[in-house]
Amino acid sequence: MIQSSAPVRGTQNPANFPLILTLDMHGIPHRWITWQHACYYYAKERIAWSLGATAFTIYGGLSRVSGERSHITASSIIAIKGKAMAIRSFNNVPPLSNRELFHRDRHLCAYCGGIFSSTRLTRDHITPFSRGGRDTWMNVVTACRSCNERKSDRTPEQSGMELLYAPYVPNRAEYLILTNRRILVDQMEFLSQHVPAQSRLRASA
Repeated sequence: MIQSSAPVRGTQNPANFPLILTLDMHGIPHRWITWQHACYYYAKERIAWSLGATAFTIYGGLSRVSGERSHITASSIIAIKGKAMAIRSFNNVPPLSNRELFHRDRHLCAYCGGIFSSTRLTRDHITPFSRGGRDTWMNVVTACRSCNERKSDRTPEQSGMELLYAPYVPNRAEYLILTNRRILVDQMEFLSQHVPAQSRLRASA
């Protein structure tokens, strides 16, 4: 059982360890995991290979035989063995939430072009529910509360409000960037290679 932890470089508090990026054996980004979960993969010898300039050493108990303290050093980017990992890598649409939507659209209102804090933004359905619209990435944009109220239960054309940008579905790398607030430099560099050229995240990735 892990009793205490210390990284190779950086913070000494395991509670502050950043999330570790997992890949399948082909190098496709999969998901974020905690250092505890990473230790499980290392202990089960399921690490195919690793990348990244950052590593974290997690210490366990003392061996009764050697008296040495057990430890596992986990890299910031790890590839996991097994076909199941590749199968679970979603090619399907990632889940939609306001936080990820606002980040996708860079907190920019799709109608007035203003940049707002999350508390002043809303999820606007381009085609309203009442007109057959759905709650999907391709039918939603970020809108300030004022523009959303002005547009009301109408399409942009009906309300005379032009969209300043088009919606799109984030791919896996984009979604991983959107969902993690503490991405290490080496992790961001890796994920950026998988972000489409037309992505609005290109400016920040």
